[in-house]
Amino acid sequence: MNTAIFCIYAAIAFAAILFSSLREFHMLQLNGYKTPEHSWWMKKNFKRYILPAVLFAVQFILLVLSAKTAMRIMIIVLAVFNIFIIIKNKPGKKFKKPLVYTARVKRMMTTFWILAALITGAGILISGGKLDSPWMYIYIGSVLYLTPILVPLSNICNKPIEKAVQNWYINDAKRILSEMPSLHKVGITGSYGKTSMKFYLSELLGSQYDTLKTPESFNTPMGVTITIRRDLRPTNEYFICEMGARRVREINELCEIAHPHDGIITSVGPQHLETFGSVENVLNTKFELADSVQAAGGKIYLNGDNELIRSRAPKYKGAILYGTTEGCDYRAADVSVSDKGTEFTLTAPDGESCRFTMKLLGEHSVQNVVGAIAYAHGTGIPLEKLVLPVKRIAAVPHRLQLLDKGGDMTFIDDAYNSNPSGCRAALNVLGLFDACKILVTPGMVELGAKQEELNFEFGQEAAAVCDYIALVGKNQTVPIYNGIKSAGYDMNKVFVADSLGEALDNVRRYQTDKKKIVLLENDLPDNY
Repeated sequence: MNTAIFCIYAAIAFAAILFSSLREFHMLQLNGYKTPEHSWWMKKNFKRYILPAVLFAVQFILLVLSAKTAMRIMIIVLAVFNIFIIIKNKPGKKFKKPLVYTARVKRMMTTFWILAALITGAGILISGGKLDSPWMYIYIGSVLYLTPILVPLSNICNKPIEKAVQNWYINDAKRILSEMPSLHKVGITGSYGKTSMKFYLSELLGSQYDTLKTPESFNTPMGVTITIRRDLRPTNEYFICEMGARRVREINELCEIAHPHDGIITSVGPQHLETFGSVENVLNTKFELADSVQAAGGKIYLNGDNELIRSRAPKYKGAILYGTTEGCDYRAADVSVSDKGTEFTLTAPDGESCRFTMKLLGEHSVQNVVGAIAYAHGTGIPLEKLVLPVKRIAAVPHRLQLLDKGGDMTFIDDAYNSNPSGCRAALNVLGLFDACKILVTPGMVELGAKQEELNFEFGQEAAAVCDYIALVGKNQTVPIYNGIKSAGYDMNKVFVADSLGEALDNVRRYQTDKKKIVLLENDLPDNY
């Protein structure tokens, strides 16, 4: 009987450990395998660990229970909890970005199960192999309750291995670049706008040169390394390298891999403040690209409309400013915006000017396009030869991408945006339409101590534009809700949903005489 009970309990516990660990590995992967970020995530989501912690303590009652009936009752309670864990973390649940079983994840899983085996083995030794010993149940249960700790611990244990693996791949990428001395490399960084700039510049340079860009959001050391090793070809003439960072010195790390000849800094603002600590640190980190480029004798292009960038620009001799404000070397003026697109006249440093038309929505898009024109013109492409490529530029997926799928709703997909400047620009674009204007958003994250304040302001700004507002996440969106309310908005037109699907279902039920224009502003990953 004892053997049967133990085997049933062990099977249930194993399944619970497996599914619970997969969930923790998923969150660790979404947090970039960074232990500090994952620790912060665990602290923010501490409620999900309360019950396991209580049961971890309660199970030691088994040690003092002598009556077999009482012990079996406790085992049943623990087994029921294990079943709850299995149901809660069962496979098949849809995620926005599911767990990817990379080689790194597989190595961590191996280490995790080794740690689990060591804990279980200790129970076997202490109990003398007796299946009716409380220690057997305690140690197996401990693996489950300690899974949130064992998963990041396996990541820490594997750190030397992962460092060695990464260094091998990075050195191989450096070797490939060293064998292509004629390849011209341009780095792009910024708090926001860098992905859009990369796509725009690729369109313009690609009209004259064989150009490769880092795909999607491959802006980390391994993302850049993968691109170089997988996609770079001997025929490529330009390599556009997007560079992202969440901490000081991370842009410098990317520069040491790619060694860019030139650089573009699109923006500096309050983003990733929980890891950067201050906007000053953000500014210093983004200008690590400028330092690297100038040390190599290259050219640095700076967004002259950004006050923080402009304040630092005088330190860099020969820096080229682009934008819409007075004093920019490449300046756009006579900007005309509508729900059909944008037009502007660009003046180059030599006084030459040219009128450009593009399908992109909003005046803010002009900044990045002007930056792309400035760089392309600097490579020797005449302005008039850039008119058609600019006209061909399409919206970057999930960045103010207009999606008209017919029916009574058109979407402005800005799901990959999560910064104050971008949110403000998106609301301006929404305001261009003569339609029923609807905002769907979970708000902004990773803004540190300013997060509540900036989301409150976002709510106030949304109230001035939108006919209806759907907020996603009851806790996350409280500051936005309060901002909307403070603006005197009709709160009957505000809906708070638990999920994006629920929010969109409610939006579909809105009755209006006009066509609905729905702005999807930001889409938080599964770890939020």
